[in-house]
Amino acid sequence: MVKIDGLKGPKVEPIAQGKSSPLWSVMIPAYNCAPYLRPCLESVLAQDPGIDRMEIEVVDDCSTADDPEAVVRELGPGRVKFHRKSRNEGVTANFNTCVQRSSGKLVHILHGDDYVLPEFYRKMEDLAARHPAIAFFHARALVVDETGKTEGVSPPIENLESPGNEVTPLYYSNPFRTAGVVIRRAFYEQHGGFNPKFVHVADWEMWVRAVLLGTGVCSNETLAIYRSFAGNDTARLVRTGTNLIDCLRLADHWVACEMPSFNLRSFRDMIATAASIWGERFRKAGDTEAHSAYVKIGQEMAAQI
Repeated sequence: MVKIDGLKGPKVEPIAQGKSSPLWSVMIPAYNCAPYLRPCLESVLAQDPGIDRMEIEVVDDCSTADDPEAVVRELGPGRVKFHRKSRNEGVTANFNTCVQRSSGKLVHILHGDDYVLPEFYRKMEDLAARHPAIAFFHARALVVDETGKTEGVSPPIENLESPGNEVTPLYYSNPFRTAGVVIRRAFYEQHGGFNPKFVHVADWEMWVRAVLLGTGVCSNETLAIYRSFAGNDTARLVRTGTNLIDCLRLADHWVACEMPSFNLRSFRDMIATAASIWGERFRKAGDTEAHSAYVKIGQEMAAQI
């Protein structure tokens, strides 16, 4: 039996009584990504159904290298809200700020360096309307580099092409891209926000939780863009090995919550293989610091067997 209380994240307060609630909340977490914020906002504003149906807000995690507010003033004066946090709190905390500040029924967290393709909001709205009892929706995403050159596409999620809550295939890889994910705010209110224990995998934990407890359905259409480049948070975490350390924390969390059909040994074997592969990549690239980080992870895992 899943320990649902153990899965809950930080409390998300309901929308204040009497406050208007549009259908959409497009919440854009940003940190030192102003050059990429322009195409992000342009892609949203090009699909803007109006202020009564969509709120759009940039939530800045106290950027130090650029001025995202200037981009908001230029592209969305009077239309796009801007909130600057008083101090930098990191990705997971900023996601939670986005959720708590949202007021729409459907919440789309769109990284400031990602963007959406035409028809994203109309098609995801149609998907949500066809499945009013489902909490989690996802569309596939193109993966592009910092210049916008396509590097690939996220995989189809065959077990969720029809509504379901089978999460076993989702334990051993994260096929979702945040830019393609939409979650009902009611789910966040019931099951909490993103777990602050995690840095690299807070989104993965949330998507699995939402599918398991709220049911999910995935479109096979490619409707979003995920940007992958050396300067983003994911790349920094990969270089230090923090990504794999966070994965091991997630495994322990799933064991503690008694997640159905989760195999800890299979998960740890997967992480050990990943540590070896990443370590070899960094060795060949001449990055001795990153290589050492992965060697250490592999040694620590071997000692625990």
